[in-house]
Amino acid sequence: MKKEIYILLLLFFAQFCFAQMQRADQYFNSGDYINAAELYEPIWKKNRSKEVLQKLADCYYNTFKYSEANRALSALVTGKFKEQDKYYDNKYNFMYYQFLSATGDYEKAIDYLVFFKNNRGIKPPRKNVAKDEVETFRLKKSDYEIKKVAFNSDAAEFSALKYKDTVYFSSDRKTAAGKDYKWTHRPFLDIFSFKMNKEKKQVSEPKPISNLLNSKLHEGSFCFSKDGNTVYLSRSNLVGGKVIFDENKQNNVQLYVSKKVKGKWTEPKKLAFNLDEYNYEHPALSPDEKRLYFSSNELGSVGSYDIYYVTINEDGTYGTLKNLSYIINTENREQFPYVSPEGHLFFASNGHLGLGMLDVFVSEWVDGKFTKPINLGAPINSRYDDFSLRYYDTKNGFFASNRDNVNDDIFEFEQTGEIFEREYINTFEIRDADTQEYVGGAQVNLLHKEEVIYQNTLDSVAQFNVNLSPNTYMLSAEAGGYDTREMSIEIKELNNQNHILYLKKNNEISAVLNKQSEASQAVITELLNDKNPPKIIVKDGKLYFDMPPIYFDFDRWEIRADSKKILANLADKLVKYPTLHIRITSHTDNRGTPTYNKVLSEKRAESTRNYMVQQGKVKGIRVSFRGYGESKPLVVCEDCTEQQHQLNRRSEFEIVKY
Repeated sequence: MKKEIYILLLLFFAQFCFAQMQRADQYFNSGDYINAAELYEPIWKKNRSKEVLQKLADCYYNTFKYSEANRALSALVTGKFKEQDKYYDNKYNFMYYQFLSATGDYEKAIDYLVFFKNNRGIKPPRKNVAKDEVETFRLKKSDYEIKKVAFNSDAAEFSALKYKDTVYFSSDRKTAAGKDYKWTHRPFLDIFSFKMNKEKKQVSEPKPISNLLNSKLHEGSFCFSKDGNTVYLSRSNLVGGKVIFDENKQNNVQLYVSKKVKGKWTEPKKLAFNLDEYNYEHPALSPDEKRLYFSSNELGSVGSYDIYYVTINEDGTYGTLKNLSYIINTENREQFPYVSPEGHLFFASNGHLGLGMLDVFVSEWVDGKFTKPINLGAPINSRYDDFSLRYYDTKNGFFASNRDNVNDDIFEFEQTGEIFEREYINTFEIRDADTQEYVGGAQVNLLHKEEVIYQNTLDSVAQFNVNLSPNTYMLSAEAGGYDTREMSIEIKELNNQNHILYLKKNNEISAVLNKQSEASQAVITELLNDKNPPKIIVKDGKLYFDMPPIYFDFDRWEIRADSKKILANLADKLVKYPTLHIRITSHTDNRGTPTYNKVLSEKRAESTRNYMVQQGKVKGIRVSFRGYGESKPLVVCEDCTEQQHQLNRRSEFEIVKY
């Protein structure tokens, strides 16, 4: 009897789970992801199936539940489900990339972006390059100032625009009794408006724009013609008040147009190119109003949503759909186009590299073409959804973001900088810190990070001009008789910027120069400015050639092959400056007897001198030598380390006559 009861309980439990799964799937298939997730959660905890885990990930992705989505996606991509087959749909790699970005874990996020693109057969970005690019977006100097607008509510608001003294926007704020949208469990979207005075202060409460424009379902993004008498709008597919569904029982978004007649809007008409089985949304007019841009998932799209345009003919008909292709569109989403009066295309995308979910990009209109999109960076973009950016004058406008809330809020912006990279004229000067005079012969390097932008030896007028884009650069300069100095320079969005790097005289070199004749001073100054090795250094009030070590085999004094090239360079220098005389001094460490070390150092110094003379470039009278053994150590020590011994074993090349 107990066995039969147990079997009945198992059957009941299985039937209950099956019924719960069916109900969850019904919610899921109808777009009610909130209720679907509530039912999938206990099923997942019991059966740990891949199917349920994938659907949970979809539910949380579509309802912006970031922590829950990360939990589900993390379990999915690491195979923490019961099935032996660990394959999962590639789209979840992209979703996980987005949510990891939204949590700020860009290092890990880019790994999953690379997985996604590789699986699609698309060349992925190099990880280090992608990381640097994201850091640039995040840390770049802002071209905008933003603030949240006062007319936001607890509902979602987006797609704001200002026309004359009226602000319009879309929102799902509640206005009257009616059904809620299954996806959000909130009212359907409508278009609202309110008045604003010259000081940009709100002077009326937001109200629905028109009963003819707003329907019982969605009215989303919209745009007006310049004269304000035509409006294009995204709207749920309705014909004569009847809701139109596609083959999958989905009511898609379509594009409509309405005309203002005698101050009132007419019944919106669906544009002829709409197809019931696809979405068409987010209309935007070109400056000459001859093109209508929009986003669609129509067959043939590069990604899930692409930006298209149609030509508006003079008779009011529309041309064929044109896809903006791979310059703008990616394998993911491009939406919310807006075309500025200059023809530049602003749009939202999660397919171009960004800071998180949707980011706002701009493509400059140059010579009749759109150029590679630029990420606007912070503060316009955040780790969350940022979209529907539109200007209402040359510098000001609105955009929307859900960075502070699950629901979308509208932000106002002011453009304070140049969003497209421009180069500006910059002048650089190298001057003496005491006399303010130019430092002739200065060797300068201008770098951006590790890239050499400009490198030269300046003439008597130590000045140069470079056209530079705004960024941080490093200028360094060295000159004979001066200490080397560098300085960080911030290039601004201004022409004719002037930058002066002041060099201080090297007191040790000045002391040496002051003891010499005018002719010798000229030779020393030329030597100090000579870039070819070996250079000269000051030590204890004397000038030396800065030479690499001259190595000898143990207990030997013959010149080794690795030292011959070093001595050849020195010989060339002496040929170039025929008035110079040098003294070679050789030193040993303190291992061995003082007498032995003195003899060994003499032999090494003499061998070095003889090698140079035997090459035929330098006369013997110009090169003297002396061996000091262990008598003049650089480091005085008894139990010396090997490093200290190495410092004490050396050859020095002092300039004794100029």
